[in-house]
Amino acid sequence: MLSPRSSHWLLGAVFTTLMAGSLACPLYCICDNIQRVVTCIKKELTEVPITIPEETKKLDIKGNNINMIPNGAFLPISYLTHLNLQKCKIHHLAEGAFRGLGQLTYLNLGFNNIEFIYQETFDGLMSLQQLIIDNNRIEEIKPGAFSQLGFLNFLNLESNLLVYLPPLVFQGLQQIKHLRLSKNLLNNIADEALAGLWTLKRLSLDDNELQYLPTEALSRLKKVARLDLGRNPMTYLGEESIRVHSLKHLALDNMALQEVSHSAFVHSPQLTVIDLRYNQLQAMQPPEGVESLRMINLTGNPIQCNCLMRPFREWIAGQAKPKAEVFCGGPAAFRGERLDSLRLVDLKCISHPSDYEDEEELKLENKPDTNNEENLPCPEHCDCKHDLQHSSCEGKGLRKVPKGFPIDAQLLDLRYNDFYLVPKGAFPDLKKLVSLHMQKCRIHDIHAGAFRGLKKLIYLYLSGNEISRLEPEIFDGLPDLTYLYLDYNRLSLIPKGAFKLLPNLFALHLEYNPIPRLIDDNMEGAGQIRWLYLTGNNITYISPTALQSVGELQKLFLDENKLTAVPTIALTGMPALDELRLSNNPIKQIGDGAFLPVAGSLQHLWLGHMGLEKIFEGAFDGLGARLESLYLENNKLSYVPKLKKFTNLHIIDLSNNPWNCDCPLLHLRRWIENTNLKVTAVCDLPGNVTGLSVEDAPFKNCKGSLPEEAGRAVAKAGPESDRSQRRPKKKKKQGRKKTRNKVQ
Repeated sequence: MLSPRSSHWLLGAVFTTLMAGSLACPLYCICDNIQRVVTCIKKELTEVPITIPEETKKLDIKGNNINMIPNGAFLPISYLTHLNLQKCKIHHLAEGAFRGLGQLTYLNLGFNNIEFIYQETFDGLMSLQQLIIDNNRIEEIKPGAFSQLGFLNFLNLESNLLVYLPPLVFQGLQQIKHLRLSKNLLNNIADEALAGLWTLKRLSLDDNELQYLPTEALSRLKKVARLDLGRNPMTYLGEESIRVHSLKHLALDNMALQEVSHSAFVHSPQLTVIDLRYNQLQAMQPPEGVESLRMINLTGNPIQCNCLMRPFREWIAGQAKPKAEVFCGGPAAFRGERLDSLRLVDLKCISHPSDYEDEEELKLENKPDTNNEENLPCPEHCDCKHDLQHSSCEGKGLRKVPKGFPIDAQLLDLRYNDFYLVPKGAFPDLKKLVSLHMQKCRIHDIHAGAFRGLKKLIYLYLSGNEISRLEPEIFDGLPDLTYLYLDYNRLSLIPKGAFKLLPNLFALHLEYNPIPRLIDDNMEGAGQIRWLYLTGNNITYISPTALQSVGELQKLFLDENKLTAVPTIALTGMPALDELRLSNNPIKQIGDGAFLPVAGSLQHLWLGHMGLEKIFEGAFDGLGARLESLYLENNKLSYVPKLKKFTNLHIIDLSNNPWNCDCPLLHLRRWIENTNLKVTAVCDLPGNVTGLSVEDAPFKNCKGSLPEEAGRAVAKAGPESDRSQRRPKKKKKQGRKKTRNKVQ
C-alpha cells in the first residue's frame, strides 16, 4: 500500500504528464491524451502539425489543404497505428514520407490528387494492414512500391486512372486478401501482373475498360474465391477462359456479353455463383465442369426462350438443380416468363406460321429486336443498348458502314462484316464514341477523314483486315486516340508521318504485318508512343536512327522477326525503355555491351527460342539491380556469364538449354544456391551428369577458385590430382531456407 506521500507524488506525476500532453496539442486540434487520439478535421491546415503528442496512436487530419507530404513527416510520432489523410488535396508523396511509422496498421489517403506511387513511397510501413488510396489520379505505380508491405491484407486503388498493370506490380504483398481495382481505366493487364499474390481471396476489376479477359494473368491466382469483372465492355467469353481453380463467386454483370462458351468455366470447378445479369445474351448453353454451381443469374438478358434454350432448361431441371434466374425476352408469347416455368415442349424454333395461334404474335416475333423500347435510333440489323451506351452490328455481313447510331454511343462493335472500304465521314454525330471495333471486316482501303468527328475515341481496333497502306490523313480528327490496333494486316511499309495526327497515341499494335525493314522515316511524328508492338513481322534490319522519333518508348516488342543481331545502336536514346522482347529471332550470338543503351532502365528482357549459342562475358554490361526478369529458355547455350549483379531478379528462365556442367559454369551453381528463385537448368555435359540439374551437379575438381583458373588447374594437375579429389567433403547446408518464386 502506498503511503500518503507516495500517493501525492504519483498523482502529481500523472497531472504533470497530462498537462504536458495538453500543452503539446496543436492549435485547432483536439487531443484525447487518455485514448491517445488527435483530430484536426477541416482546419485548413497546409502541412502536418509538428507539435502532435509523441505517444499519439490515432491521427485524423482529413479535409485540410496539405499539398505535399515530405520525407519523414511523421518521424516525431512513431507510435501511430491509424492515420487518416482523406480529402487533403495531396498531390505528391515524397519517397520515405511515412518512414518511422513502423507500428502503423491503417492508412487512408482517399480522395486526394496523387498521380504517382514511387518505389519508396511506403518505405517503413512494415506493419501496415489496410491501405486505402481510392479516388485519386494515380496513373502509374513504380515497381517495388509495395515491396515492404508484407502484412498488408487490404489494398484499395478504386477510382484512379490506371490504364495498364505491368508485371509484378504487386510484388511483396505476401498477406494480401482483398485487392480493389474497380473504376479505373484498365484495358491491359500483363500476364505476370498478379504473380506472387498467393493469399489473395478477392479481386475487384469491375468498371474498367477490359475488352478481353486477362486469362493468363488471372490464372496466376491460387486462392481467389471471388472475382468481380462487371461493367467491362467484353462481348465474348471463350473456351476455358476462366482458369481460377479456387474461384467460387464470379461477377460478369452489366457487360456487353453476346456469347459465353459452354466450356468457359471448366477450369474453375468450385464455382457456386455466376452472375451474368444485364448482358446481351440471347441464348446460353449449359456450362460444363461446374458441378458445385448453386446459382446462375441471367436476369436482364434478352433470352429467347426457343429450342436453343432447351438444353439449358433440361440442365437446371436435372440432378444438380442449380437455381437459375432466367426470364424470357422472346418470343412475345413468353416475354417476361421464367424459363423454369416453361415445359420443354414449349421451347421450339418456329418454321411454319401455323405453329403460332395468333398472327399478331408472328408479326411481333419476326420484327427485328433492336432493344429500342422507346423507339430510340438504331440502324437496321444492329442492336443498340441505350442504357449501356453500346451498339453492335457484329457478324451481320454488312457491305457498308451503317449510319444512324445513338449519338451517345460509347462503344460500337462492327466486327466480322465485309466493308472493303471505310469512306470519309463514315461515323457522323458520334462525338461521345470511346471504343470502335472493326476487326476482320475485309477492309482494304480507308479514305482520308474516315474517322473525322470522333473527338473522344480512345480505342480503334482495325485488326485482321487487308490494309496495305497508311496515309496520315486517315487519322485526321482523332485527338484523343490512345490505342491503335493495326495487327494482322498487309502493311509492308510505314510511310513518313503516318501517325503525326495522333498527338495522344500511347500504344501502337503492328504485329503480324509483312514489314521487312525499319528505316529512318518510319516513325517520324510518333514521338508520343510509349508501347510499340512489332511482333511477327519480317524485319531483318533496323537502321541506327529508325527509332529516334520514339525515344520515350517504354515497351518494344521485336519478337518473332528475322533479326540476326541485337539492334544495339538503334536502341540508343531510349532512357525509359523497361521491356524489350527479342525472342524467336535467329540471333546466334550476343556481343559485349549489347544492351548498354538501355541498361539504366531495362527491367524485363526476353531472349528465348532463338537458337542462341553464345553470350559474351560483357553482353549484360550495365544491366544490374533494375532487371527483374530474364528469359533465355529454349536456346543452345552451354554457358552463361555471371549473374551476381542481377540482385532484383524475380523471374529467370534457363530451361531447355544444353548446359555444360563443368568448371566454367560453377558460378551458376553457386548463384542458384544463394538465390531465392527456383531455377530450372539441366546439365547436358559432361556425360556423367547428363539430366542432373545444375544445382545438383558435383562440379568436381574446381576447388572453389574462379572457373577459368580451376579449369586450367585441373588440366595441369593430371591424374593424381584428380584421384585425390574424387571424394571431396560434402558441403553442409545450414539453415538455408528457400522461398520459391514463380519461374518457368
